[in-house]
Amino acid sequence: MADNDGRGFASPPDELHDRVGGRIRAWLLLHASRGWLTVGLLVVTLAGLVGLTQLPGVDLVAAMRDADPSSTLFQALVGSIITGVTIVVTITQLVLSQELGPLGDQRQRMDGAMDFRERVEELLDVPAAPPEPSAFLRAIAETIDDHALALRDAATAQLERKDLGDRPSWEEVHDYAELVLDVSSEVGEELRGAQFGTFAVVAAALDLNYSWRIYVGRRLARDEDSPLHDDEHTETRAHLDALLELLALFAPAREHFKTLYFEWELSNLSRRILVLAGPALITAMAALLLLDSPGPPAGTTFGIANAVWLVSGAATISVTPFVLLTSYILRIITVAKLTLAAGPFILRETNRSHEIEWGA
Repeated sequence: MADNDGRGFASPPDELHDRVGGRIRAWLLLHASRGWLTVGLLVVTLAGLVGLTQLPGVDLVAAMRDADPSSTLFQALVGSIITGVTIVVTITQLVLSQELGPLGDQRQRMDGAMDFRERVEELLDVPAAPPEPSAFLRAIAETIDDHALALRDAATAQLERKDLGDRPSWEEVHDYAELVLDVSSEVGEELRGAQFGTFAVVAAALDLNYSWRIYVGRRLARDEDSPLHDDEHTETRAHLDALLELLALFAPAREHFKTLYFEWELSNLSRRILVLAGPALITAMAALLLLDSPGPPAGTTFGIANAVWLVSGAATISVTPFVLLTSYILRIITVAKLTLAAGPFILRETNRSHEIEWGA
């Protein structure tokens, strides 16, 4: 929701595609399968290499006879594959090393997790919160939705009174409840059945812009002229307080599961790069040894010299580990940029150019 009604609810966009820069960009950076994105990038690489050799004045076959461009290319690729794979795996292991530690550190992490779960269970009013990340976040989102509904119903009941003297204040309460309901119910549905290890859990959690809703809710709660401070509306105020606390608990839960997702993805990335590094290295070495001996391959296919197809194909296969790395890192750094501030801070652009004036 970009703007609500001029009374200050100029919320930054909630939808991922709006915050990333469009549906196509969001699909490429976040939602597309990393495997298929890698294949697509490799196809573009192959097409680009073949296309460059067809430019006027470019003759790869003649260059291979007179000089040694393919040997220079594949010598560089052999060295970069070995060095690059080693660096990637080392960095990944450093990231995962935070999971290692003495017993005392592990016990503190366990105690912190249990304390957090107990507080969430109190607010959810359940004996035990769900253990699955998607179900855990969905339970919080649905309870936020319940409190927002109660808050809206209370405000609606007050607005139906003809003798209401503080109508603007109750309209603000109603609008705030609608602001929360706009996304809380959708997030709960998106999380239903989502499996951890897939981007679906993180994507759904990112749609709940808790920072803005905490900010607006705190302004409502601390407004001295608000009717929520009256003794007759203590139950409504309790719903607002619970809603704000659940939003504050949703934040660290989302950040925790996001961190686990990053570790999960980096583990998959390391394994897949190691698997692809072998064929890529063998291809580069074979091209280095065979393409110039005794000379460039003769003949054409689809009107293009076979030497062009072989050099371009071998080069494309050789860069597969780096293309895979690119596809994974694009998603990771995009999510990291969207979640830099874990708290009631908004690092994205808003369309609010003036101080909020409540009741305006």
